[in-house]
Amino acid sequence: MGKPVKPPRIEGVAHFFAAMRYSLAGSIRLWRESAFRQEILGGAVGLAVLLGFGATLAEVIGFVILWLILIAVEALNTAFETLVDHLSPQWSEFGRDAKDLGSFAVACLIGANSLFVLWAIVN
Repeated sequence: MGKPVKPPRIEGVAHFFAAMRYSLAGSIRLWRESAFRQEILGGAVGLAVLLGFGATLAEVIGFVILWLILIAVEALNTAFETLVDHLSPQWSEFGRDAKDLGSFAVACLIGANSLFVLWAIVN
């Protein structure tokens, strides 16, 4: 077998549809992560709490934006973990550090989402 050939670059309108396919594939891959499914549930609960306490439209939009940032960081964290697992199949200090830092970034955003909901319901 020969060396794999790099596919040609997609441009124009076709690039838009290709990017949509790549994003869908990423979301399907991310769904296999239990942390992501828990964050989806947490977002739904947070939204229900906000709506139940009569949050303003601005508060709901603010929460949704924070929640989408959390989802994006979770996707990046999963990408880092995938790369680390590939580059360092055995345990390594750099692998542990990379995974811990990604986890910390996600935890910070979970905290931000939680604090925002708390602020919105007591405000």
